[in-house]
Amino acid sequence: MSTTTGTVRVRTSADPARVYRALTTEGDLRTWLAEHACVDLEGGEYEFWGRYTPEGERGRQKLLEATSSSVRFSWLLFGTEYTVELAVEERDGETIVAATQSPYPNWGQGEDRDEVLQTFWPLVLGNLVELVEGRPVLGLCDFTSAEQRFEFDVAAPPAAVVDALTDPAKFARWFGARMEIEPHVGGRWSMASIEDDEAPAKVVALDEEHFALEFPGGMVSSWELKGSEGKTRLTFVQSGFDPAEPPYGPWLGWLSGFADLRRMLELPDWRPMWHSYDIPGLPDGVLVLE
Repeated sequence: MSTTTGTVRVRTSADPARVYRALTTEGDLRTWLAEHACVDLEGGEYEFWGRYTPEGERGRQKLLEATSSSVRFSWLLFGTEYTVELAVEERDGETIVAATQSPYPNWGQGEDRDEVLQTFWPLVLGNLVELVEGRPVLGLCDFTSAEQRFEFDVAAPPAAVVDALTDPAKFARWFGARMEIEPHVGGRWSMASIEDDEAPAKVVALDEEHFALEFPGGMVSSWELKGSEGKTRLTFVQSGFDPAEPPYGPWLGWLSGFADLRRMLELPDWRPMWHSYDIPGLPDGVLVLE
């Protein structure tokens, strides 16, 4: 485990005061972060727990400090005590929300728990942006279930959704990372360069209603799209894994991008919510941020 610090930042059009309320109000926390929450900043309490939290027993967080723009707490997780700060600031005319965690796993460390630590905050911060801008939050990961199935609606036709999933330039904008694809059944898919990827995924379905990738080891990520009156119900399923060890890291990674996929297709003046990442060991050129 790295002893360095990692930070994920998102941008929002909401007022900083509104964001701070979302960071420190029990009702808001139960919407964007966790199933349960208890906050008493003056009394030294800042806790969240339940099925949407890894190792979701109560009592794993302890408030360390609360200011007018941030909360800092410890979080005992996977046998390690982490320090986390959630902070909001106004910068260059934008409201920036940052989740900073120490220690932070190095990029590509390999274990699923490390990937959970890298992808949990992007997912919940995406929910936070939607909440403070008055939009429905995308949803959360259920860490008590081995089933990985997620449904949400997009106000765009299926063809536009498939295009956003398979066009590398569009994918980079909403997901914030590079992707290469040979866009036909049997083609290769890689989050990096196809030619440099020793084990790329394979496209096993691709039309206006279904897109699916099979990864080495047999895991399949599948997007099913049902259109009606210009809208799409997107069902995302991850399968082909050992149910005794669900791959929550990759699952969180995909879910973390879907809020901005929906925003890109629905908001006329959309700009990616992803502001910046400071991740130990991240190779140059992997992420694409505006």
